[in-house]
Amino acid sequence: MADTEQSKWNVDRMPDLTGRTVVVTGANSGIGLTASRALAGAGAHVVLAVRDIERGQAAAAGLGGSTEVRRLDLADLASVRDFAHAWEARPLHALVNNAGIMMIPEGRTTDGFEIQFGTNHLGHFALTNLLLPYVEDRVVTVASSAHRGGRIHFDDVNLTSGYTPVRAYAQSKLANLLFTLELQRRLTAANSPVRALAAHPGWSATNLQSHHGNPLARGFMAVGNRLLAQSDRAGALPTLYATTQDLPGASYVGPDGLGEVRGAPTLVGRTGAASDAEAARRLWTLSEEMTGVEFPVGVGAR
Repeated sequence: MADTEQSKWNVDRMPDLTGRTVVVTGANSGIGLTASRALAGAGAHVVLAVRDIERGQAAAAGLGGSTEVRRLDLADLASVRDFAHAWEARPLHALVNNAGIMMIPEGRTTDGFEIQFGTNHLGHFALTNLLLPYVEDRVVTVASSAHRGGRIHFDDVNLTSGYTPVRAYAQSKLANLLFTLELQRRLTAANSPVRALAAHPGWSATNLQSHHGNPLARGFMAVGNRLLAQSDRAGALPTLYATTQDLPGASYVGPDGLGEVRGAPTLVGRTGAASDAEAARRLWTLSEEMTGVEFPVGVGAR
C-alpha cells in the first residue's frame, strides 16, 4: 500500500476514549450505528438516542463495549425535553447530532414544523442547548453537501408554499452548518472550552436515501448506492474524525475525494451561505422562538 494511503486517517487511529461518554442520535442504523460501534470499541460509553427502543436495544446488543439505549424523538420537542431532563447531571464528553431524515414527502412534526427542518435542525437545536451544561468537549452535527443548494426561507421556514423534498432537505442541512457557526460564536463569547463542529459523510450507502418522496429519485439513489457510494463504515469516518481529533471550533469535515463523494476524512469548505454570520444569528433567534429553548446561561463557567 502506498505511503499516502497508509497516512490517511481511519478508525485504527482513534484515541483511547475510556471514561468518556458520547451521545449519538439516530444510533440504531446507518452511520450512527457504525460510529457508535467505533466509539464503543475505543472505550467510550455510548448512549444510543433512538426513537424506537426495541430497535435501539437490538443495535446495542451487537456493538460490544459499554452502551445504553434511551428514547429520543427529534420530531417531538416534548421527547427532546424528556431526554435532556432525564440526564443525571453527569459529564458528557461529546454530543453527536447524527439523526436525520432525507427528502421525504411533505409532513409535520408533533409541534407542527416542516418535518425535515423540524427533525434535522430544530430537534437537534433544542437537544444541544438543553444538554450543553453537561457537555465537556464538543458538539458534532452531521450536515450534507446538499447544503450547497439550500437557503433558509426565513419568511416561510415551514415551506407552506412551494414544498419540495429536495428544497426542504437542503434548507435543513444548511441550517445544520449555520447552527454550528453560531453555536461556536456563542461558546467562544462565553469563554467555554466546548467546541462546535460539523461533518458530512459524502455519498454513503445507507437506508437514508430510501424514503425520497419521488419514486424515480429513489431508483436513482438505489443505483447510486450500488455504483458510486462508499460504505457506511467509510461514511462514518468524518463524524468520528470530528468527534475525536483536535480541531478548531466550527470546523467542517468531509471526504477528501473528488466532489467530496467518498474518501478519507479531511477539513472541507462550505458555501458562502453556510458562512453567513448574520444569517446564523437570525436562524438562532428564529429557532429559539420556535422551540422555546435558549442558549444556557453560564455555560462557560466551569
